Amino acid sequence: MAAAWSPGDPTAAYAAPGECVFNTEWAAAPLVSKVAISHDTRIFTFGLEEGKALGLSTCACILMKGIDGPKDAEGAPVIRPYTPVSTNAMLGKFELMVKIYPDGKMSQHLDTLEVGKLVHFKHVGGNVKIQYPFQAKKEIGMIVGGTGITPMIQALHCVLGSKDDTSMVAMLYGSKTSKEILAKETLDAWERSSGRLKVTHVLSDEPAESTSWTGARGFITREMIEANFPKPDSDCLIFVCGPPPLYNVFSGPRDAPGQPPAELAGILKDMGYRTEQVSKF
Repeated sequence: MAAAWSPGDPTAAYAAPGECVFNTEWAAAPLVSKVAISHDTRIFTFGLEEGKALGLSTCACILMKGIDGPKDAEGAPVIRPYTPVSTNAMLGKFELMVKIYPDGKMSQHLDTLEVGKLVHFKHVGGNVKIQYPFQAKKEIGMIVGGTGITPMIQALHCVLGSKDDTSMVAMLYGSKTSKEILAKETLDAWERSSGRLKVTHVLSDEPAESTSWTGARGFITREMIEANFPKPDSDCLIFVCGPPPLYNVFSGPRDAPGQPPAELAGILKDMGYRTEQVSKF
C-alpha cells in the first residue's frame, strides 16, 4: 500500500558547494525508515548527527555504496548517485527517493535493507553542477522522466521558495501511468500556490480504458516543448533529467563528472538551444 509523502512547502535552504557533511571519504549513515510511495518507489530516510543538516548544494548528488552490498560483474562494490528530495532545513536526517528496479542491484539491496543497518555515502566535486540562483534566468524549462524529478524538486525548492525570485518554470514530466507520477500532489500544490510553475504530465503506458486521465499520452515531443518552453533565443535555461533514452532524444548523453559540458545534441539542438543553455542532471 503506497503512503502519502510530500517534501513540504518550497524551502530555499541552499548551501554553498563544499559544505556537505559527506566528503571524498566514505562515511556510514544508518537507515532510519523506508516508506513506499508507489508500487516500485520508496522514500529512504538516513540518519545524521543530531541537529546537523546535510549541507548539500543545489541539485547536487551524493554517492552511495552498500556495506556488504551488491557487487558488479568484476566484483567491485556497486556505487550509485542519488539527489536527496529533502532540503538542508531537515536536521538530523535526509531523504532519498529511489525507484526499485527488478534488476537494480543497489535498489534491490536498499529495498531489503533492515532499518538500523548502515550504508556508506560520500560527496565529490564532480557531483556539483549548476548552482542557484541559476545565473538569474527568468525562464526555466524542465524535461523530466521518472525519478529524474529529484533534482528538479531541489531546484524548485530554491526557485519557488526564494521571495525575490520571479522566475517562471515550465515542466514536461513523463511517467508510465498516472499511479507512477512521483510527488504529483506536491507539484500540484506548488503549481497552485506559486503561480510561477506550470507542469504538463505525459503518460506513455496509461491504459486506454482509463477515463479518469484526461492529460497528454505518449511521449514528450518537440511540439510540447515549443508550446510550453521559453524560446531558444531567450535568456533561459533548460534542465534535463531522467533515464538514458530521455537524454539521447533531447540533449545527448549526460556529461561525465568533472568534465566540461559535451556539445548539445538531440531535439533541443535541432530547435536552436545552445549547449550553455542546457543542464543535464
